[in-house]
Amino acid sequence: MKTTRGRLRVYLGAAPGVGKTYAMLGEGRRGLERGRDVVVGYVATHDRPRTAALLDGMEVIPRKTMTYRGATFTELDVDAVLARNPKIVLIDELAHTNVPGSKNVKRWQDIEEILDAGITVISTVNIQHLESVNDVVQQITGAPQRETVPDEVVRRADQIELVDMSPEALRRRMAHGNIYAPEKVDAALANYFRVGNLTALRELALLWVAGKVDQQLDRYRADHHIAGTWEARERVVVALTGGPEGDTLIRRAAHIAARTKGADLLAVHVTTTDGLRGADPAGLARHRSLVEDLGGSYHQVVGDDIPRALLDFARSVNATQLVLGASRRGRFAQLFSRGVGVETTALSGPIDVHLVTHERARPPRHRTGSPAALTRSRRLAGWSLTLAGLPSLTAILYSLRDVLTLPSQILLFLVCVICAALLGGLWPAITAAIAGFLLLNYFFTRPYRTLIISDPEVLLALVVFVLVALAVSAIVDLAARRTREASRAGTDAEVLSTLAGHVLRGEAALSSLLARLRETYGLTSVTLLELSRAPGPDDQSQPDVWRIVATAGGVPCTSPDAADTMVVIDEQLSLATCGRLLDAADRRVLEAFAAEAAVALRQERLREQAERAKPLAEADKMRTALLAAVSHDLRTPLASAKAAVESLRTTDLDWSDEDRDELLATADESLAKLSRLVDNLLDMSRLQAGVLGLSLHPIALEEIIPRALNDLGPLRHRIAADINIELPEIMADGALLERILVNLTSNAIRYSPPQEKVLITASWHGEHVEIRIIDRGPGIPREAHDRVFQPFQRLGDRNTHNGVGLGLALSRGLAEAMGGTLTPDETPGGGLTMILAMPIASLAHTTSAQESS
Repeated sequence: MKTTRGRLRVYLGAAPGVGKTYAMLGEGRRGLERGRDVVVGYVATHDRPRTAALLDGMEVIPRKTMTYRGATFTELDVDAVLARNPKIVLIDELAHTNVPGSKNVKRWQDIEEILDAGITVISTVNIQHLESVNDVVQQITGAPQRETVPDEVVRRADQIELVDMSPEALRRRMAHGNIYAPEKVDAALANYFRVGNLTALRELALLWVAGKVDQQLDRYRADHHIAGTWEARERVVVALTGGPEGDTLIRRAAHIAARTKGADLLAVHVTTTDGLRGADPAGLARHRSLVEDLGGSYHQVVGDDIPRALLDFARSVNATQLVLGASRRGRFAQLFSRGVGVETTALSGPIDVHLVTHERARPPRHRTGSPAALTRSRRLAGWSLTLAGLPSLTAILYSLRDVLTLPSQILLFLVCVICAALLGGLWPAITAAIAGFLLLNYFFTRPYRTLIISDPEVLLALVVFVLVALAVSAIVDLAARRTREASRAGTDAEVLSTLAGHVLRGEAALSSLLARLRETYGLTSVTLLELSRAPGPDDQSQPDVWRIVATAGGVPCTSPDAADTMVVIDEQLSLATCGRLLDAADRRVLEAFAAEAAVALRQERLREQAERAKPLAEADKMRTALLAAVSHDLRTPLASAKAAVESLRTTDLDWSDEDRDELLATADESLAKLSRLVDNLLDMSRLQAGVLGLSLHPIALEEIIPRALNDLGPLRHRIAADINIELPEIMADGALLERILVNLTSNAIRYSPPQEKVLITASWHGEHVEIRIIDRGPGIPREAHDRVFQPFQRLGDRNTHNGVGLGLALSRGLAEAMGGTLTPDETPGGGLTMILAMPIASLAHTTSAQESS
């Protein structure tokens, strides 16, 4: 018998401390009071007394104990939960990463296994751990989140409950010591728990839950076949045709949406199923860009009945308002068709329809022109048949006048008209029908050789002949025209698919795009022109005001008027082609190429601006940080040295030899500290400029580590080294490697407890030797491992009283310059381990020899 899957309930919070675990435990206790079988699988109380108090009287599944790198950890025991088989289990921290060696890598995978066993799970997660908003949270808080859970795992939950709290209330809870230990409160309030951070995280959580609620509402409406609009949230849909009125419609719709907080803006374009009545691709591309710039989304649907297609889309997205352009159809045209706007309004039901007037309307179904349905040779053949065939047929039938009756003569003339329509199209057939009517009347109806018809039945027969001939001619011409348009549409689709493939493959460079356009149409040259000043009335014919942005082929066009075909992209850009004149049908595809060329140009310029701005931003950031940090580090040793020297120079005091030695030692120590600071700054600047001189040669660790320890002076007694003398030599610059070790060990000593020694070990791993500097200090959160290597700052500091924070940044830069790496890791049991990996000398020699050969 198949087990019914358990239900998942998730408490979602905006930040740590809002009360997710407390709410989860409260729900568990309420379940116990109702007689439900509830157990605790894993709960992290974080030493919060009120949270821990809720565990009293609840059954707690013992955790699984695991050892990793010499440290002991406890994890959720999935097998014990499955063996106990409760009705409900409480499992905290959905995004948690299990200790290596566990049954599953992530806790949410443990929960999936428990759910499959038919057990209901109640869990918790913070918004920063959701995969989709991970990068946004990092931008807001500056702290990358290592532990994440796929959004789909949380979205599949049967129930999601938001545990909400205002930023001010959460900060008060933090200040009262209800979240973190007192020694961590100040740092937390000044960093992650700033009001701005908490407000942004709260908004992210609210929006994410709102999206989940929208999905639940859509599913409910679909399950219960509810087609009507529920105005739970304002959604404004604007219909676009690709015409010039689109900008006005989009901005009007955006204004309507802006009146309501949180309203959605959606743009939609309806394409007919035959694909023959397409809109302007360049116009639609421009409109799509504008909609996205205004925070909306662009959609495209297919349908022959445009009003119904618009309303079907609007109802599918639960839209409340629909914006259309007012039609400029005349009263005569409205007698045959009410138009899209009027028809949509009549069928809209509860959806509000706005008909917006505009100056430059273009009816969406109007075609400015159509290519000839038939080739020139076929049209000539049709006219030849009309002009020569009808007289010949008349002569033959006149000689057989006594044999054939009038109906037979009419049918033969009808065959001739149809043949003219098949060969030459509509106008030769119309001419043949009218001429046939006259010839039949003149030669074959009584009285003969006159245009008078005495018999009403004969008149009716001739009129029917003309009508049938005209109808058949129109149908044949329409079929030929449709065939020609379908062939043209197929060709356009093939070209556009080539363009789409060009874009998807990343070949968006202007030169490649223009070359593809020139090859497609066999042009001499294709040029993208840009105005070098503000637009004027006579710009089209003045080459000196146009600048060639990009070109492909032969001699480029220097102005739009010099081109055989020209497409205006916007007020500043135009695409000019030379070689042959493109017809109106080709212009649609040409406009698509032009729109893509404009996008490619914007992307290239944005990339160039970003590349130019990046070094400036980095330099400005470094300059600001340097000025803020160095001021104290330069001033402190200078002040100490100056005070010591001035004291020695004073004649008012008689210094003892012991005092004099102490003052000299103070001056020496201060100047040495100043010298190290200047050396670090110079090396850091050389690293960033790429001009750091290296002298790489094989070095034994048992030689370099003692020298580094001696440089520590009195602090060397705080170091314990465990180095295997059988380790291979490494390839490094001795002086720089010594600098790295001094920086790392002095940093470890600074943060280690006085009674704890810093341990240095080394081991051989494949192509590298790893040197580990292990301390027992407070450690660094895993999400902050990368930030400690940023120059001119210290983790968690907002002042520079502890130094410029340059040591780790310089150490990593020097290690990478020598072909090594420097990475942090957690010390089992607490603390930080810095791992310096350097290449083995023999392998480095081999690689160098291969590269030189």
